[in-house]
Amino acid sequence: MNLLASSATDHRGLTMTLFGIFVLATLGITVWAGRQTKDAADFYAGGRAFSGFQNGLAISGDYMSAASFLGIAGAIALFGYDGFLYSIGFLVAWLVALLLVAEPLRNSGRYTMADVLAFRMRQRPVRTAAGISTIVVSIFYLLAQMVGAGSLVALLLGVSGDSAKRWTIVAVGALMVLYVAIGGMKGTTWVQIVKAVLLIAGTALMTVLVLAKYHFNLSALLGAAADASGKADAFLEPGLKYGATGTSKLDFLSLGLALVLGTAGLPHILVRFYTVPTAKAARKSVLWAIGIIGGFYLMTLALGFGAAALVGPKAIKAANQSGNTAAPQLAEQLGGGAGTTGGAVLLAVISAVAFATILAVVAGLTLASSASFAHDLYANVIRRGKVSEREEVHVAKWAAAGIGAVAIVLSLFADKLNTAALVALAFAVAASANLPTLLYSLFWKRFTTAGAVSSVYAGLVSSVVLVLFSPVVSGAKNSLFPHSDFHWFPLENPGLVSIPVGFLAGWIGTLLSRRAADPAKYAELEVRSLTGLGAH
Repeated sequence: MNLLASSATDHRGLTMTLFGIFVLATLGITVWAGRQTKDAADFYAGGRAFSGFQNGLAISGDYMSAASFLGIAGAIALFGYDGFLYSIGFLVAWLVALLLVAEPLRNSGRYTMADVLAFRMRQRPVRTAAGISTIVVSIFYLLAQMVGAGSLVALLLGVSGDSAKRWTIVAVGALMVLYVAIGGMKGTTWVQIVKAVLLIAGTALMTVLVLAKYHFNLSALLGAAADASGKADAFLEPGLKYGATGTSKLDFLSLGLALVLGTAGLPHILVRFYTVPTAKAARKSVLWAIGIIGGFYLMTLALGFGAAALVGPKAIKAANQSGNTAAPQLAEQLGGGAGTTGGAVLLAVISAVAFATILAVVAGLTLASSASFAHDLYANVIRRGKVSEREEVHVAKWAAAGIGAVAIVLSLFADKLNTAALVALAFAVAASANLPTLLYSLFWKRFTTAGAVSSVYAGLVSSVVLVLFSPVVSGAKNSLFPHSDFHWFPLENPGLVSIPVGFLAGWIGTLLSRRAADPAKYAELEVRSLTGLGAH
């Protein structure tokens, strides 16, 4: 960490210049987009004016978070084959989104996930449950991104101490509120498109440089990584992280379920399907996203194994115990090493790209949660639909500021927490609370309001409670509270239990419901979801 920090400190002016250029450019885009935002459709859905390719890029920018770029490279560098399993899980998840969710959601909803859930059910209880779930998922995801931003920028600028990280968190929070309040979905989408292009370009550059070191021989790269890891061939085989015990195997299964099923329930991903004009464009955007994200995750192989071979696990762990700085360390090494101008330039460029990644993702999350508050909770629950579009958008902007303030305050206290645990929790909650309710609403004729409310709250509460009493929070060396032990749930990820709980609660709630479902409303939803007839 000292070498990386000192190199960053020596070239602090370059780093700050790159950061400044990106922030000013994206703010300029946001102001330009804000001038074109006229009504609620513009603010929430970008006027539904983006093409499938543009939305595919934006989805990629929204999805490829700091956890993807920094976390997966570090996981592969430290755990080899088992680290790459994260990439596979994140990518396969898009098949669920493509086959089950993208087109019906675009056809059936308007601005938020709750639009689909409330279409054939009682508005207030369902929108309340969906709004609370959306905000909880978004805040946990926001915490992970903002804590990561604090660590990254403090490291880059060569400053130490909690105050530097906290001021960084405040700055990131203020920027994300500006992006959403000024630019709405149009501004946020263009920021995500720019970020996706930068991230793919930066990752591709590093991939080519790594492969060039080994004459584009992947076998030579893998061999060098295995030798440098100290684990020999075990580094390239399953079981280094998951598989040592029965519990770790169950943990892997639980994590896999959360990753694969969570994507199709993430609020900030779901709202992206509303930004295109037709269901056909929604399908195209997911196909583009699969291609772009798939290419990115394949390149994380080169980043992870390249970091293991060229930087080494010891140096990576010395900088960050969980490996989150592996990609910046690799960039510095590829540029010529610590203390060289080339190393500092590439380090600054890749770190600025990582920072861009964080800004784009937090803007998307803030927009999704503020839209849910304004559209679902305020307009349809509190005001019972008696509100103008202008007032609703005004509330959404204030909600962005409020949710941003909450995320900033929580992040200030969470700056030492395990960011991977926060991301995993967001996926687990989305898979446990949002996905069962969404699938039941779209495909089960008998599903009722009681079933929807039961599914959301059961999935939400079970996933949060299980994590609170898991080794993530207490009872292990890397727990949030390592000196306490009040855990009774053995798995780090609750998905294996909480996802079935969400589905089961929806089924039981429907069977026990006193009010039967309206078959006519289901038939209308089915026709709309499959054909787009009557879609906004």
